[in-house]
Amino acid sequence: MRVFKFGGASVKDADAVRNVVRVLKEVGHKDTVVIISAMGKTTNAMEKVVAAYFDDKKQVAGLVHEVWTYHEAILEELFENNSHPVYTKVKELFEEVRGFLAWNKSPKNAFVYDQVVGYGELVSTTIISEYLNEVGLSNVWKDVRNLIKTDTNYRDAAVNWERTQDQVSSELDTGKLNITQGFLGSDDNNFTTTLGREGSDYTAAILAYCLNAESVTIWKDVPGVLNADPRNFKETQLLNKISYREAIELAFYGASVIHPKTLQPLQRKEIPLHVKSFVSPKDNGTTVGKGEDISPKIPCFIVKKNQVLIKLSSLDFSFIVENNISEIFKLFHDHRMKVDLIQNSAISFSVCLDNKFNGLQPMLNELKRRFKVVCHEDVSLYTIRHFDDNSVKSLQNGRSVLVEQRGRETVQLVVK
Repeated sequence: MRVFKFGGASVKDADAVRNVVRVLKEVGHKDTVVIISAMGKTTNAMEKVVAAYFDDKKQVAGLVHEVWTYHEAILEELFENNSHPVYTKVKELFEEVRGFLAWNKSPKNAFVYDQVVGYGELVSTTIISEYLNEVGLSNVWKDVRNLIKTDTNYRDAAVNWERTQDQVSSELDTGKLNITQGFLGSDDNNFTTTLGREGSDYTAAILAYCLNAESVTIWKDVPGVLNADPRNFKETQLLNKISYREAIELAFYGASVIHPKTLQPLQRKEIPLHVKSFVSPKDNGTTVGKGEDISPKIPCFIVKKNQVLIKLSSLDFSFIVENNISEIFKLFHDHRMKVDLIQNSAISFSVCLDNKFNGLQPMLNELKRRFKVVCHEDVSLYTIRHFDDNSVKSLQNGRSVLVEQRGRETVQLVVK
């Protein structure tokens, strides 16, 4: 059994969907689970729906309609017969979205987010499953919410591995081509949960673990894992092989090509991960597995933008010690702030944070009661794995470095 994952860029329009068919025909599709993300920028569009639901309900209907017309255009290109059952199926999914937004009583943003945003994946997989059947690739559409069971930590749910294993074993027909969604799960009450932004890679790893799959392949618009994101760096190089350990390190520091949670279940069962190009599916791409850390061994650059650097110091010049730090980290946890870098001295404590759940301002208000606080917003955190002097100088050039931290293999710079 193999597991494939196609991201939003690989199914962004009708031509991209046709290319998925080409890839499956070239590399084979029997005994395969195919995980598909929302089409193009649909997740972003559905996030706008959720934002409008809480801030300006008059906009909701129009924003939902925009998402529908985007998918309708793809449907019209793929299916000549506008009475094809796929139109009804997709319309019903959009009616479910509208229905939820009409009757929902929950004031919790994270809960509403998960119930609404996940329809991007449900719609994309419905369209692609029907199209595959249309062109002769018989498949079974599966609702991944019946497979992956989680807790109720909406927007960042934790997997219940025992229940998920039972569901996957009983629900998936491993002798067929299965089409299902990334990013989604469900709680004990069958409300939709999500596994974190860009969580479709993690979905692939979860299902591969439960299926004892022979491999996972993530299909991307790049030739594999590069030593830097080509959107932010010039002259990138392909990494041919990466160990599980090194891939986990790169993902932890923010390498966008692999979701941070993806590697751990694969490593536990030594399931190889391939990252390959959906433009050139026969190329080798990158393989993540057992073996040497990285090949070729060159500096790898990672950047996280829109970060927050907070510098805390005691009001009375007393030491910042364990009890202070534990209180500080409790605040980070309570306000759902992700810690990316820590540096401390006797009377000061610096931390670089990801404010992805917008908890910064209320947290700062609490910190200012006990500490002197200096806050730098909109900073960038650069990480270089396997750094050398030239690679560090290339990042320092012309930038204001607020924090620098070096280890044996890694250097991190917070720059403004």
